[in-house]
Amino acid sequence: MDDVQLTYCGRCGEPWAEGSHDACLKALNLEPPRYCAQCRRRMVVQVVPTGWTASCSRHGELSGTTSHRV
Repeated sequence: MDDVQLTYCGRCGEPWAEGSHDACLKALNLEPPRYCAQCRRRMVVQVVPTGWTASCSRHGELSGTTSHRV
């Protein structure tokens, strides 16, 4: 993922340069991104007990594992 410009917040979709995203960063530790950080498109997200995938039609798929337990 070298030379990738992360312009938008993955949680709210707003530009990183606008406003505070402290709450978004905390939430993204527990949930998958909903917006592509490169183009702001809404991503298709699938959550399963062991992790998640988020897919942008232009930039491909991201994945992560569930890092917390209830």
